[in-house]
Amino acid sequence: MLRRRLGGDADNAADLAHDTFERIIRAGSVDGVREPRAYLTTVATRLTANFYRRLALERSYLQALEQYPAAQQPSEEERALVVEALESISRVLAGLPRRARSVFLLAQLDGLPYQQIADELGISLNVVQKDMIKAITHCYDAVYA
Repeated sequence: MLRRRLGGDADNAADLAHDTFERIIRAGSVDGVREPRAYLTTVATRLTANFYRRLALERSYLQALEQYPAAQQPSEEERALVVEALESISRVLAGLPRRARSVFLLAQLDGLPYQQIADELGISLNVVQKDMIKAITHCYDAVYA
C-alpha cells in the first residue's frame, strides 16, 4: 500500500513502514485495538501525509533559495535544520482552526493590522483579537507545554 501511495518508491515506502511500526510500538499496548489492519493503515496513511507535507515544504524552501546567489546558499546541514523547523511550525499551525490560522498568518507574515484583517476576512475586530489570542496561546502551548 505504501509503495503504491509513493508512486513505487520502495526506499521511502520501507522507511515509512519502519516509522509506522515504530510509532505503534511507542504507543504501548495495542491489545485493545479491534481492527489491527485498519489501525495500521491509519497510522501509515497519516505518516504518508506528513511525508508529503514535508516534501512540499522542502521544495518550497529550495525554490526560495534559488533566488539567492551561490555564495549566499546555506550548507546542507543548515538546509536540513531549516526544513525541520518549517515542518515543526507547519505542524503547530495545522492544529489551529482555519480562521484563527488565517488571522495569525495575516498578522505575523503580512504584518497587517487587526482592523485590516477584519475587513479582509469579513469578520469583526473582536473576532480577530480572539483568534489571535487563541493562536498565540496554541503556539505557546506547543512550544512550552
